[in-house]
Amino acid sequence: MKREMVRLSKAIARALRHSPWLFELEIDQEGWTPIDDLLEALSRARDEWRSLTRDDLMELIAQSDKKRYQIEGDKIRAYYGHSLPGRLLKTPAQPPDVLYHGTTDQVLDAIRKIGLLPMRRQYVHLSTEQETANLVAQRKKGKIVILEIRAGEAYQDGIGFYLGNEMVWLSDPIPPEYIVVPTA
Repeated sequence: MKREMVRLSKAIARALRHSPWLFELEIDQEGWTPIDDLLEALSRARDEWRSLTRDDLMELIAQSDKKRYQIEGDKIRAYYGHSLPGRLLKTPAQPPDVLYHGTTDQVLDAIRKIGLLPMRRQYVHLSTEQETANLVAQRKKGKIVILEIRAGEAYQDGIGFYLGNEMVWLSDPIPPEYIVVPTA
């Protein structure tokens, strides 16, 4: 059962964050799609998902330790992590004074030179807590490094920040002068 929930969660991520065209979904410029369209697309993808309901979807989202999806009325969207072509519209917001970014020692030289870039995503992903940044960095190879981002200062200087959810903030590229790299 748990394995099937993981498979379903990955399919939803692919449909809403990365490849909606493979599921024949239309995602609007804010990332929304009708829940019924998602359920229909999932039912076409796997026989065992043919009886999937909105309640099943709500349960999956509620059980997730990561708040990746938002539901409003009859629509659903992913909060963050998009690799779609084009850029989803986000509402700018004032971030906390300090945010964190988990990475590895293998990319520190590049970060010191050019800062943080979204890479294959639309925005740079930042965390409100060092623990969350550490969890993100564990997915990468190399010695973990937690960067402190002077987000409040960057925001005051015109860098765009956008609330992803209560644990994740999104931003435009962060120049090196706002990044504190720990010593030793």
